[in-house]
Amino acid sequence: MLLSKRLKELRINSGLTQRELGERVNVTKVSICCYENGTRTPTLDTLTKLGKVLDVDVDYLLGYDNPVKTKGKNKKIVNMAKEEIDFIKGLREIESLHQLILEDPKKALELISKRLAN
Repeated sequence: MLLSKRLKELRINSGLTQRELGERVNVTKVSICCYENGTRTPTLDTLTKLGKVLDVDVDYLLGYDNPVKTKGKNKKIVNMAKEEIDFIKGLREIESLHQLILEDPKKALELISKRLAN
């Protein structure tokens, strides 16, 4: 979903029409429209071309643009979208929910899933 949102924003900010962007990456206007609506996913080759034309890294288009270092025994770097980071910051503002997530992440996800299903 981030791909469609970011692709459309970048295209508009670049002053390109769907047709013009399609021509630059060798796909149809309809394909660009479908990518922006989230009904079709570009091939890896097309995704790479989109990144070059729009002057962004493919990771940005896919939403993985913020490296986050994890803590603990299995330290590693995970790439997260800005929207994911904003969501986590928002969770921290709800003290009771944040505490539950830290204490029992599995239970917190079950409760959230149940609530969203209702």
